[in-house]
Amino acid sequence: MALTEHAPRPDAGLSIAPLSPTIGAEIAGVDLSQPVTGEQRAALYQALLDWKVLFFRDQQITRAQHVAFARLFGDLEVHPFAPKAEDFPEVLPIAHNAERPGHENIWHSDVTWRLEPSLGSVLRCIDCPDLGGDTLFSDMYAAYEGLPTGIREEIDAMTAIHDFPGFRARMRERGVSEEEIEEHNKRYPNPEHPVVRTHPNTGRKALYVNAAFTQCIDGMKEADSQRLLDYLYRQAATPEYQCRFRWSPNAIAFWDNRSAQHYATSDYWPNERRMERVTIIGDKPFYRPEETLVDGDSLPFQGLLKRRREGLFEHY
Repeated sequence: MALTEHAPRPDAGLSIAPLSPTIGAEIAGVDLSQPVTGEQRAALYQALLDWKVLFFRDQQITRAQHVAFARLFGDLEVHPFAPKAEDFPEVLPIAHNAERPGHENIWHSDVTWRLEPSLGSVLRCIDCPDLGGDTLFSDMYAAYEGLPTGIREEIDAMTAIHDFPGFRARMRERGVSEEEIEEHNKRYPNPEHPVVRTHPNTGRKALYVNAAFTQCIDGMKEADSQRLLDYLYRQAATPEYQCRFRWSPNAIAFWDNRSAQHYATSDYWPNERRMERVTIIGDKPFYRPEETLVDGDSLPFQGLLKRRREGLFEHY
């Protein structure tokens, strides 16, 4: 899609300023402390589909307004493992400081250990250091479309097992009993998700494995599975697929977990960084073998994609 197709939408009063050719856009013209109109909601969701992550500056909203905004796009999750805000269980506080360094510095898509992972997440900055603590986002359509043809053909229709080992370890650190952890294991059995996910709204294919929660590819020997997964994980780190957001108090990011991964840099220790996240429940991932709606060759970095497809880059 050409950038001109994402011009401001006068009917909704929004202005959309892209941060990169394919992912990330800053949104102006909407005050999230006020009720969002139906036209604005539709325009924002279309922008989310187009840009995978939306950013809003200077939004002085309450927790209740944060929750209300996220609920416009679906039912909300209550995280089963992590601490919750007392007044709103849908709100997940994420706070790091000198005693508790950040640990989200790994490429991932939220809660893929669920049978029905999230549609998206809305993250609000409460406080952040003057420098550091940026979040990077990576376009998983581009990550898939940039793979060599042989690799894409190999991974199409594969499935992978997902789990929550990091949360399990942190529960043990907090003193959660093994009996309670086993109850969580039973309640959240390891799902099998497609390695390549078809987006339910756009029809495009996205790479859908991540280093935080994907454990192995179903039906492969352990060594072969890990070798392939390590190669696929590295695709998110390609700079041409990314945008980077520098936080400020009252800034908000709203991203699509079905088409993007994110990485929170932990370069601000011992300073404090406080965020609050609300997550929108999604649906069961699926793979559809039809062609994608937008071929990778139409992307602005088509030269890079072409070189990868012709095998000029080392395969996994």
